[in-house]
Amino acid sequence: MNTDMSRRQFVGLAGSLATVLGLGLVGCGGGAGKGSAAGSAAAKDVKGAAESKKLVVGFDKSYPPYGFVGDDGEYTGFDLDLAKAVADKQGWEVKYEAIDWDAKDTLLNSGAINCIWNGFTMEGREDDYTFSEPYMLNEQVLVVKKDAGIKSWDDLAGKTVITQTDSAAQDVLEGDQKDLAATFATLDTIGEYNTAFMQLESGAVDAVACDLSIAQYQLAAKPDAYTQLDEPLSSEHYAVGFKKGDTKSADAVTESLKALYEDGTVQDLCDKYSSYGLSFDNWVLK
Repeated sequence: MNTDMSRRQFVGLAGSLATVLGLGLVGCGGGAGKGSAAGSAAAKDVKGAAESKKLVVGFDKSYPPYGFVGDDGEYTGFDLDLAKAVADKQGWEVKYEAIDWDAKDTLLNSGAINCIWNGFTMEGREDDYTFSEPYMLNEQVLVVKKDAGIKSWDDLAGKTVITQTDSAAQDVLEGDQKDLAATFATLDTIGEYNTAFMQLESGAVDAVACDLSIAQYQLAAKPDAYTQLDEPLSSEHYAVGFKKGDTKSADAVTESLKALYEDGTVQDLCDKYSSYGLSFDNWVLK
C-alpha cells in the first residue's frame, strides 16, 4: 500500500494499463476481480510466477523503505531487494512494475502483474488474495506535528485526519476504529502519503494515519517535525499477495523467504534500510 516522494504516481503504469486495456478490463481499486466478463475469462489463462518462472512485482514507487525511487533514479527498497533475492533462489526472472495502487486488483487479475509485494497488509484481505506466510509485523499508527499539543486519541476530537485512499489505515478507521473516526472533524483521503505529510507539515491537516513503516521513515527524515502517538490503531502483518488460487507461487515465495532468513540475507537487508526506520526485530517468518 505504498512514498519517494509521491506515494502512488507511476512510471510503469502506462505499460501496465495498456496490458489491462488490451484484455478488455475496466475499473480499478475496490475489491479483487473487478473487471469485465471477458477480462475475467482471460485472467483464468494467466500464469503465476511459479508456472511462468517470472515474478512480476506490482509495487508503490512512493513507499520507502519498501519500494521507492533511489537517488540514482532506479527503483529500490527492502521489498524489491527481497523479491530479487527470492527470484534468484527460485531461478525466476524478476520484473518491477510501479502501479497505481487503486488499480492493483485489476492489474493482478489481468496478469499485468502476478504479485503485490510492497508492505502489503494481509489482514482483512484473505478472501481476495492467496498470500505467502506473513513476513513482517506492521501497525497502523497516527502521526502528528511535534508542537501541536496532540498527545492521545482524545486530542484528535474535532481535528482533521488524512490517510491514503484504499489503505489499511482507511480500512481500520472505517471499521474497527470507526468510533474514533467519528470524533474527527473529517477523515480525508489522498492518493499518496508524501502529499499527506506535506499537508501535515503545512498545518492543512492535524494528523496522518499510516503504516508504521511510513511513520518510521517520516520520523527518521524529520525527527524535529513529527511525533507518533503511543497507541496504535491496529497491529497486522505484511505478506506477498498473489491472485486467488495461486498457491504454488505463494508457497514457493514462503519457502525462499525462510531460506533467506536462515542464510542471513534478511538481516543484511534490514540493516541496509535501517536508516529508513526498518527494524529486523519486526521480521516474523523463521
